[in-house]
Amino acid sequence: MSFQDKSLQCFDCEATYVFSAQEQEAFQAKGLTNAPKRCPACRAARKERQSQTTGYRNTAATYSPRRQMFPAKCARCGKDTQVPFEPREGRPVYCSDCYSGIRVSR
Repeated sequence: MSFQDKSLQCFDCEATYVFSAQEQEAFQAKGLTNAPKRCPACRAARKERQSQTTGYRNTAATYSPRRQMFPAKCARCGKDTQVPFEPREGRPVYCSDCYSGIRVSR
């Protein structure tokens, strides 16, 4: 299928921008059927606003929430480490090296 450059009007700033043939091919490859409603500058600004308000950081391929990490001491080797949960009294916490060794031996 042959694509041609299209002139579109931005939903936010109402400026006219070009939706290029290469962008159209990329949209089709991703399975997107609608043309973008916003110009590239407004899309970037909107993504930035959303990442600030939702607590998600934008990475190239995915969105992942920011995790709170808690300091802990490994019950096996004694190394200081951080874990994504709050350690509880009486429950062992392992660093990633010791934990992977424990998982293999089970």
